[in-house]
Amino acid sequence: MAIHVVLVQPEIHWNTGNAGRTCLATGATLHLVKPLGFSLDEREVKRAGLDYWEHVDKRIWPDWRAFESALPSLGEPWFFSTKATRLYWDAPLGAARDVVLIFGREAGGLPDDLHKRYHDRFIAMPVLSPRVRSLNLSTTVAIAVYEVLRQSRPAPADWRQQ
Repeated sequence: MAIHVVLVQPEIHWNTGNAGRTCLATGATLHLVKPLGFSLDEREVKRAGLDYWEHVDKRIWPDWRAFESALPSLGEPWFFSTKATRLYWDAPLGAARDVVLIFGREAGGLPDDLHKRYHDRFIAMPVLSPRVRSLNLSTTVAIAVYEVLRQSRPAPADWRQQ
């Protein structure tokens, strides 16, 4: 099974770094769809504490259109949004051979046209407190990736508790 994590126009390098760490830990591929709200040059990456960045399996896309043209070859897409009515634990994230987890910008989420075109593929994280608008992007990425692993297979034989 291949897991793809897609950050569409991420704005905060710390969140992208944490998502990259989750991808590295789980063998997932990180896709970054431009424009980015930060620089990927060496200095910016080091500032974010991403000394493992060179080991992350990552792909950079010039825009959504370029990424979307490759989407059918990557796997079954799931879009995460606070506006979705279906919760992530009701979605068969581990049922497909390959899965693509798509997340929007920290400040604005995914564009409305994607909500319309892929409405049946949108899912949300449950937020029980009315005082919390949403979870942090990198937290949501980690929860989603590990839910895919939980649904799709038992822990690998070499898994170890940290």
